[in-house]
Amino acid sequence: MSKDYYEILSVSRNASQSEIKKAYRKMAMKYHPDRNPDDKEAEEMFKSCTEAYEVLSDEKKRQIYDTYGYDGLKNSGYRGPGNADDIFSSFGDIFSDLFGFGGGSRASVRRDGPIPGNDLRYDVEITFMEAVHGVSKEVQLTRRDTCWTCEGTGNRPGFQKQTCPTCNGRGQVVRSQGFFQMSSTCPQCHGEGAMVTNPCNDCHGTGLVEKTKKVVLKIPAGVDTGARMRLRGEGEGGRRGGPSGDLYVVVHVQEHEFFKREGDTVYCRFPLSMVQAALGTTVEVPTVHGKKSLDIPVGSQSGTLFTLRNEGIFNLRGRGRGDMVVELQVMTPTNLCEEQKKVLREFDTLCTKHGQDQENEGFFKRLFNEVMGKN
Repeated sequence: MSKDYYEILSVSRNASQSEIKKAYRKMAMKYHPDRNPDDKEAEEMFKSCTEAYEVLSDEKKRQIYDTYGYDGLKNSGYRGPGNADDIFSSFGDIFSDLFGFGGGSRASVRRDGPIPGNDLRYDVEITFMEAVHGVSKEVQLTRRDTCWTCEGTGNRPGFQKQTCPTCNGRGQVVRSQGFFQMSSTCPQCHGEGAMVTNPCNDCHGTGLVEKTKKVVLKIPAGVDTGARMRLRGEGEGGRRGGPSGDLYVVVHVQEHEFFKREGDTVYCRFPLSMVQAALGTTVEVPTVHGKKSLDIPVGSQSGTLFTLRNEGIFNLRGRGRGDMVVELQVMTPTNLCEEQKKVLREFDTLCTKHGQDQENEGFFKRLFNEVMGKN
């Protein structure tokens, strides 16, 4: 029977490879047997779209099909997508994306070559000032490293792995569902196709042994909580000649009792007496880089902001330093002695005498009249 592969996938005859792949993904999701149990029609549709994709995704087969049709394809030796092994070999990347098989074809799943080590994570806590200026910390890590006795093979010296009897060396076992056969990792050899029958005495067949190592973490100035550093080759050791994994260091910065941070800008509240605020003064303000002189104008109020340029945090992208913002906090005295109270009353009397409180009185009088007028 003649087959129109373009019609099966609902694509035009000049469709690109990406369009063909996208169309097949959509149909495979719709008609896959796992989503349509005991549905023979869905099985046939899935088989048809799989065959159509195999032909149209192969430039040589597609050219024969476009020139001579389905009969020409048959005459060239094509017999369809074949068995489960053939289907997984051809479409492993798509099935991995759609259904989470995570390994492609059965041929590619077998791991008889070098195995890279796993990446590791280490969380380090530093102080606020260490984050500002950078710091080097020596930490002691316990990790699994490549066994020096068997060089990561897991075998006792002089012995070799034996073929897994469960999967016969293929690394996967097959189960049937309708016409379609699904493969999964062999539970006996965990996908390697071979088993350690004479394990190394030091690593007990794993190829890895626990070791403690000192690592120096060079934390740059300007890091903040959540920053990640990658140390290549400092992760878990590899097996069978594979490279070591990487170590990812996650930084956590402690809060500071005086300074706060937003990006590269540092904020702080600076306490000032009401006399200093009223008369104006010059004070020494602590910054993350040392002391800095700050001129306080006469009559400054609580909440007034002052910006000290380039007194903030180093920018990790090399854009210099941020600023520091100082907020005045005028302090009201407490626990006054009688003499201090007397002086303040005299000061208040002088303010009234010189009309310095009339502005406030006028404001409250207007506010009172406005409220009473509305009522």
